[in-house]
Parts: sequence; structure tokens; C-alpha cells
Amino acid sequence: MAITALDEIKDFLPCETPDEWIASALKHPDILLIDHANCEKKAASTALNLIYRYVDNFELLNKMSRLAREEMRHFEQVIAIMEARGVAYRNISASRYAAGLRKMVRTHEPAKLVDTLIVGAFIEARSCERFAKLAPYLDDELKQFYLSLLKSEGRHYRDYLSLAKKAASDKSIDSRIQSIRECEQELIEQPDREFHFHSGPLLLGQQELVDHEIKQAVNV
Repeated sequence: MAITALDEIKDFLPCETPDEWIASALKHPDILLIDHANCEKKAASTALNLIYRYVDNFELLNKMSRLAREEMRHFEQVIAIMEARGVAYRNISASRYAAGLRKMVRTHEPAKLVDTLIVGAFIEARSCERFAKLAPYLDDELKQFYLSLLKSEGRHYRDYLSLAKKAASDKSIDSRIQSIRECEQELIEQPDREFHFHSGPLLLGQQELVDHEIKQAVNV
């Protein structure tokens, strides 16, 4: 992806991923891959839900159909890497990130669609930013894989944002973007009790607890 596109995403996001999150990701590569696979499934599911809900929006139908296919392809790529590395696909708790953002979505139309699409733009933008920031610290295989995802994730961000503007009948959505941006910053910067692909930095002492829980799960 061109540098200008990544710069655009960084300008859209309220903050960079904390360095503490990078350290946690490097310490727990198995959880990173498992949750990455979960994120790809959830992204595809979100796109499909939009396809079922808004059947009269042909541009949305086409873009979300393509997005769902790409996300499932990414899911296949992640689980292939997991299998090759002997990483078992196990259940882990859900991140508070997406749920926290979706609390911002209004319940009446077309505001509901507008906010849902803005939330989608933030999730895709944050994923892209994290892939780019984490890639230099990874082994060659994961580095190249994560860098290969930047182009599609950047396009997904743009698709969501353009659809949100059209859903608002070209009225300004800047205030809604700003409100959701403030929520996103809190979710990214506030400490988390568990490591996830979209989590904030771990609370002091939680890193050791996560290590202990992983050892217990492996020994079961």
C-alpha cells in the first residue's frame, strides 16, 4: 500500500497503537494469531449481516460481498499459518473493542447504518495500522503476510467511509466520526485485562497472569 494511504489512515485514527501493545503481541504470538483469525471471521460476518439487512443498496451489496470474500480468504491464510506452526485453534474471550465501538451506534435509520459503517471504517483502519506497526518486529513469514494485508484493509476502510457518507445523503458525518473517534481512542489507550488483537495495553500485573493462564491451558 502506498505510504500516502497509510498516512491517511493514521490521520483518521485518533492515536497510534501503544508500544506496550506491541510488546504484548510479541510475547503472545499464539493468541495474536488466534484472535486475528477470529477478527477475520467477525469482519466477514459483519459484511454479510449488512448484505442481509440493506438489500436495496446495490453499492453496499457489491462492496460488502467482495469484502466478505476477502476476509474469509484472510481467515484461511491465518489458520494455515497456525496449522503449520502447531498453534491450536481454541476459544478465547471476546475483545471489548468492537463491542465498545458498537455501543456508539444509534438505533434509528439511517443513523444506524451511518454509524455502523463508520465503526467498520475504524476497525479496518486500526487493523491496517496495527499490521503496519507490528510487521517490522515479526519473523519474515508473518512480516510479509501482514504487509500483504495492508492494501485490502486500507480499501475496506475507504469503502466503509464512502458508504457512510452516501448513507447520510452526503450530509456531513464529521460529528459522528469525531464522537466515535473519541471512543476508539479510549478503547485503544485504556489498559485491558486480556490481550487481544484490538486490545489496549495490559494492566500492570496482567502480563504475568496471562502467562500463567496460557501455561495452564497448554498443560490441560
